[in-house]
Amino acid sequence: RNLVCLQEEHPSPGQPYEGASRTAYLPDSPEGRLVLGLLRRAFDQRLIFTIGRSTTSGRNNTVTWNDIHHKTSTHGGPTHYGYPDPEYLSRVRDELKVKG
Repeated sequence: RNLVCLQEEHPSPGQPYEGASRTAYLPDSPEGRLVLGLLRRAFDQRLIFTIGRSTTSGRNNTVTWNDIHHKTSTHGGPTHYGYPDPEYLSRVRDELKVKG
């Protein structure tokens, strides 16, 4: 479904864009729960997603991650956006810190 964003922070205000559905995974651990809280806060501040060119599909004006990496697979390691990746939680915390 195409949506139109009228907000000024959109890179192309008034242009239609494609929505998306995303699933991400975090470990059920104290640090994983801490990162979940930080990601919720970033989501509420509209920092998780942006509208742009999808590196996966190559399409323009679609919902994309906004430079905060998420694990979208439970396996395959970092090259497949999955686990195991022992540095992920500290890396995502650094990315969140950069976003404020």
